[in-house]
Amino acid sequence: MAPILADPQQSNADFLHAHAAPARIGLAGGSALIDRGIRKAQRLITADAADSAWSHAFLFGEQRSDGHCWVLESDLDLRHKQVRLGAQENRLAKYFDAAEWPNLAVLDFGLDAAASRRVLAAALDLLADATRYSLREIVGTLFALARPSLRERENLLAREGSLYCSALVQHCYASAGMQLMPGVSGKNTTPQDIAHSPLPHQAWQLLRQPTRAAAPGRA
Repeated sequence: MAPILADPQQSNADFLHAHAAPARIGLAGGSALIDRGIRKAQRLITADAADSAWSHAFLFGEQRSDGHCWVLESDLDLRHKQVRLGAQENRLAKYFDAAEWPNLAVLDFGLDAAASRRVLAAALDLLADATRYSLREIVGTLFALARPSLRERENLLAREGSLYCSALVQHCYASAGMQLMPGVSGKNTTPQDIAHSPLPHQAWQLLRQPTRAAAPGRA
């Protein structure tokens, strides 16, 4: 099913609140240097060698007693006097800044209540186990992007107790019996793979920063 495109003038907050629901998948395309690098690296699996619109993936959690919707994700959170590298919970408001996150998507794979609970329980287990964010596994995934025959195999640089963002999402969906991109191993799964999953789903997208194809003769 083709994604439903939102008006680019819509705020991130309004878009996310309109489509957020427990265990749905969120995708974000960031404007920071590391996000632009991740989007560019996925050119190898996009049409026409264009940058991917997506640099990050996360799971929508539940609305808590503070009145906020929370997300579960694996991320690099580098703040003054505080560093979090790995599985974490954050308020959905983290993605409200349109300059920082010009592209957003919400994907609904039609999970029933029991499957949604399994997905969120898997994410909370990773949070409780202090699962780390693995830059090493990102490098392994880059190797697999360059050599497609490696994508179905275990990540060459896999580490126990480590998952990057989209690998965490795939790990949690596996608890509901779903492989979002068949033929790609969990720890080689990218945000672009999730965006183009062949499994039946509905997607809503808010796109302000168009994908950019590589110039002729350039990587």
